[in-house]
Amino acid sequence: MKPISKSVPKIDHCAKTRGLAEYVCDYDATGMLYGRILRSKHAKADVLSINLPAMPEGYDFIDHRRIPGLNRVHIVQDDTPVFAERTVEYIGDPIGIIVGPEEREVDRLLACIEVEYDILTPEFDARKSPVAFFEYGYEKGDIAIAFAHADRIYEESFETGRQEQMYLETNGMIAEYAQGKMLVHGTMQCPYYVHTAVAEATGLLPEDVIIAQDVTGGGFGGKEDYPSVLACQAAVAAYVTGKPVRVVLSRREDVEFTSKRHPAFCDIKAAVKDGRVTAMQIEAVYDAGAYTTMTPVVLQRGVIAGGGVYSIENLKVKGEARKTNTVPSGAFRGFGGPQMFFAVEMMMSHIAKDLGEDPLDFKLAHTAKLGDATSTSGMHHFNVPLPAMMDEVAQACDYRRKKEAYADQQGRLRKGIAMSAVYHGAGFTGIGERDIIKAVVRLRKDKDGYAEILVANTDIGQGLSTAFTKIVAQELGLPFDRVIIKLPDTGRVPNSGPTVASRSVMVVGELLRRAAARLKDEWLDGEEQVIEERYVHPDFMITFDIDKFQGDAYPTFSWAATAVEVEVDTFTGDIRILGAWGSYDIGTPIDENIAVGQMEGGLVQSLGYGMMESIAAVNGRIRNNSFSDYLIPTAVDFPAVDVSLHVEEYPEGPYGAKGAGELPLVGGAPATIEAIENAIGVKLSKTPFLPEDVVKALY
Repeated sequence: MKPISKSVPKIDHCAKTRGLAEYVCDYDATGMLYGRILRSKHAKADVLSINLPAMPEGYDFIDHRRIPGLNRVHIVQDDTPVFAERTVEYIGDPIGIIVGPEEREVDRLLACIEVEYDILTPEFDARKSPVAFFEYGYEKGDIAIAFAHADRIYEESFETGRQEQMYLETNGMIAEYAQGKMLVHGTMQCPYYVHTAVAEATGLLPEDVIIAQDVTGGGFGGKEDYPSVLACQAAVAAYVTGKPVRVVLSRREDVEFTSKRHPAFCDIKAAVKDGRVTAMQIEAVYDAGAYTTMTPVVLQRGVIAGGGVYSIENLKVKGEARKTNTVPSGAFRGFGGPQMFFAVEMMMSHIAKDLGEDPLDFKLAHTAKLGDATSTSGMHHFNVPLPAMMDEVAQACDYRRKKEAYADQQGRLRKGIAMSAVYHGAGFTGIGERDIIKAVVRLRKDKDGYAEILVANTDIGQGLSTAFTKIVAQELGLPFDRVIIKLPDTGRVPNSGPTVASRSVMVVGELLRRAAARLKDEWLDGEEQVIEERYVHPDFMITFDIDKFQGDAYPTFSWAATAVEVEVDTFTGDIRILGAWGSYDIGTPIDENIAVGQMEGGLVQSLGYGMMESIAAVNGRIRNNSFSDYLIPTAVDFPAVDVSLHVEEYPEGPYGAKGAGELPLVGGAPATIEAIENAIGVKLSKTPFLPEDVVKALY
C-alpha cells in the first residue's frame, strides 16, 4: 500500500461518538412550523375534493394551487409533482402539506382531512404496463449467425426484487425564507440537485437559493433523489407562510414513500459453441414505479452491464423501464448493476453446470482481459485482475474442496458454496462527467497557511471528508489538522457534482490533488490564495454515443470476486450464512480501514439483498414498513465477512484510486442464491430467496 493508504481516525469520528454532531432533528425548533404531508390512500385516482377541518390560527394547508413556481421537482426529468394536481399515481403520492407550531396538533389536523377520490384502475406489473418511460439497447457482432451455428441454446428468465436503503436517519428538511432568500438544509447527498429543484419550485433566482447539507445519517442512494422532493415541499411551505418549516419523515413514512431499488425482470437467451458462450440476447424490464426520478441513468447502467464481466463476441441487449402505480424506484448502491449482474451470473453458472463444468472454471475461461471490447464496443484500457482475485477468494474460502465435499448430500442440513465475478463502472455513465456535471473544485489558503477544501460532495458516513483531507494534506505536505473541510452549502462551494456513481474520490479527489499540487507550486506565505480546478475528460476514452449506445461507458472499472457459503435446513427452509469472502479492486485505497469497512458493509448489504430483504407490496401498499418487519442483516445473522483489497492502480485517479462505494453490493446476491441452489439441488432464478421459497422449491 502507498503511504496515503495508512489509516487515520475519521475527522467526524469524535463528534458522532460523543453525540455532538448536529442532525436536522437536533436544531432548536423555537419559532419553526412543523410540516406533515397529506398523501394519497389510493394507487391511482383522481382527487375530486379536499375537505379541511377548521384550522386554528397559525396553521395552514398548502397544495399545488399555492406553489409560487413550477409544480415539478427537477430530478433528471421533470415529471414528479411537488403536490399532485388532480391524478395521484401511487399510495403515498403527496397531495399537500399541513404546517403549524404544535406537532401533535398538526398530526391531529392531518388525520381530520377528508379527500374525495374517483378511484381508477392501477397497474402493478411492470411486464404488463403499457407505458415505457425509457428504452435503451445496443448490439455487437452478429447474433443471428451465432445462434444459427450454436451447438446448444439456453433460455432463462430471472427476477430481482425491491430493496429499501434503510439508512439510520430518515429524510428531513428545514426551509427558511426571509428577505427574498431561501435557505434549505437537511439530510442529503447532492446539494446542487436540491438547489436546482428548489429554485424552480419557488420561482426564485438561483442566486437567491442556498442549500446546505446537515450531518447525514446514511444514504446508499436513497438521499440522491428524494431530498429534492422533500426540500421543494418544505421550501414552498416556508415561502407561503413566511416562517421556517421543518419536515422530518417518520420511519414508516420513509420506508413506504421514498424511492427503492428497481425490481427487474430479465430474459436471457445464450448460444454455446464448442463449450463456450458465443452469443447472448438479453431483454430486461425495470419497474420504474409512478415517476421517473433516477430511472434513465439506472437503466443505462443496468443495460451496459449486459454480458457481465465476460468477453461475449455477439451481444444484443435491450432494456425498458416501465411505469407502475407503485412508489417510485430510484437510486440505490449499485445503481442498476445488481439486477443485471444477478441474471448474467446465474445464467453463466447454469450453463456451466449443464455442460458439466465447474462454474468458477467456466467463468474464468470467459472473463474479459486487457484490450478486449466492452459490452458497448468500447475497450478495456486497463488490466482486468479477476483471474487473480477469483483465485485469492477460492483459496481463502477453500472453494474447490468444499465444492467437491458438498456435491452429493443427504439429510436435513445441506451446505453449498458459490462464487461470482462483477464490476462497477467508475464515474458517471458515458459523457456525463464531461458534458453534464463539469465538476469544479476550489482550495482556499488563508494568511495563516490553513487550506480549506471547497466542494459540494457530501460525507454520508462513507468517510469522504477524511479521504479528501488526506489527499490535500498529502499533496501539500501539511499536517492533517491544517486542512479544513466543512459541510457543504451552495452559497460557499462550487458545483463539484453529486455524491453518487462511485465518482467522488476518483474524479473530485483527483481534481483536489491537482489543485493542491498547483497551490504548492504557487504558495505565498502570509497571503490568501484561491486555486480552482475543472474536470477534463481522459483523452484515451472512446467517445460514448448515447444514441447508438457505443463507446467507453466508463473510463475504468472496479472489480470484485465474491464467495458465499450457506447451510440450508431442508425441513424449515432456514438459510444460514456460514461465510462470505470478497476480493475488491478499487485501485489505491485512500484510507485502508475506511475502504475495508466499505467493502464489508457493502458485502453484508448484498447478502441481505440475496436472502433476507423482501418488500411486501400488496396492491401498491408497502406492508413491512419498519425495522420490526423489514429485516436487514445484523451481526447475529452473519459471521464476520472476510474481505481483501486487490490493488490495480488507475492513473487518472488520486494516487491510483478509483470507484469504491457501490462495488461491494453487486456480487453478493448471485453468489448467495447459487450457494443455496447448490445446497438444495434445485435451479433458482430470483432474489431475494427466503425460507418460504426454499420450502416451495423442495416440496
